[in-house]
Amino acid sequence: MNRIETAFKNKPIFMPYYPAGYPDLATSINVLEGLAKNGADLIEIGLSFSDPLADGPIIQKATQLALEKGITTRQVLDAVAELRQRGVTIPLILMGYYNPILCYGLEEFIRDATVAGADGFIIPDLPPEESDEFEQALNRSGASLPLITMLAPITPSERMEMIARNAKGFIYLVSVTGITGARTEIPAGLAELVARVREYTRIPICVGFGIGTPQQAQAVGVIADGVIVGSACVREIGQSENLVETARQFAGKFRVALLNG
Repeated sequence: MNRIETAFKNKPIFMPYYPAGYPDLATSINVLEGLAKNGADLIEIGLSFSDPLADGPIIQKATQLALEKGITTRQVLDAVAELRQRGVTIPLILMGYYNPILCYGLEEFIRDATVAGADGFIIPDLPPEESDEFEQALNRSGASLPLITMLAPITPSERMEMIARNAKGFIYLVSVTGITGARTEIPAGLAELVARVREYTRIPICVGFGIGTPQQAQAVGVIADGVIVGSACVREIGQSENLVETARQFAGKFRVALLNG
């Protein structure tokens, strides 16, 4: 059983997103450790890119600052390795856009990510229809790391079935159409959307985009197998005076909310 499968033994899971390098590399590693050891069941570690088309203003600002501080893909992989050395055992998923990965070299990136201790990849601008090159590189590497696929409310049923049936690890279900960012309420019809996806797959379904409070996470946790929190995580931690302590508290309150759901 791999780390992702182990994480989903106790559902629903809490999955925060945080970009490596924000506000600087050393602090971000401490923040990620704080999240991992105080309630996060799985973490998406952001790879910064200059054109993050799926991200809202909060994450855009954070990743831009990380780029200005000189964060590189190699440093993000080194950060994953550092977290493993510090005793972080939960799954760490690398989330980023395809261009920096392509520039790094697909097989080199997969090899180095595997050695560092990553558990999979989310690439928002790489749809399944265009992912053959990356999948082939994964196969050649012999790595068992999944490329996590994303589904949205507007995904046609036929395409939803195709993606869900071939999905690995878990499905990242986008709760709303648009960019990342916390919303004031859970979208109407979310339960029906999750039920539609469940018709086609047995792997876990995690909901992201728009979840900003423990109460919202609790409500989504009743419906889905996992709750993804990105913009609210980056905003609350980034605006605090003590980022690491805020990360610990942030993870703790979301974990408690999901346990009590």
